[in-house]
Amino acid sequence: QLHLVESGGGLVKPGGSLTLSCAMSGFTLNYYAIAWFRQAPGKEREGVSCVNNGDGTTAYADSVKGRFTISIDNAKNTVYLQMNSLLPEDEAVYFCAAEKATMILCGVTDHGGFDYWGKGTLVTVSS
Repeated sequence: QLHLVESGGGLVKPGGSLTLSCAMSGFTLNYYAIAWFRQAPGKEREGVSCVNNGDGTTAYADSVKGRFTISIDNAKNTVYLQMNSLLPEDEAVYFCAAEKATMILCGVTDHGGFDYWGKGTLVTVSS
């Protein structure tokens, strides 16, 4: 059974950095697209970044471009989200999601297109 577990969230000061991890089991990452979404209290879930391991494409929300980097370690079946220069508006619960690569267009497919989800990890940005 496909299983995703996020980790790495926590409290960080504005301008600080965090690296989130999404460890996956039950499937081979090579044939999947993985995305990070976030949801702040009272707001809709929004896409943050996506990587399609099938065609190598990546995508980022405009709000995080230049600050966040998504990467894959296929040997560890883990996807990372390096977050730098964090802002208070980055505070949210961050979720990773997976779907077969052929069904995902990174940057276009929204959260409804992903069937497999982790439970999330909280990122708090506060001084």
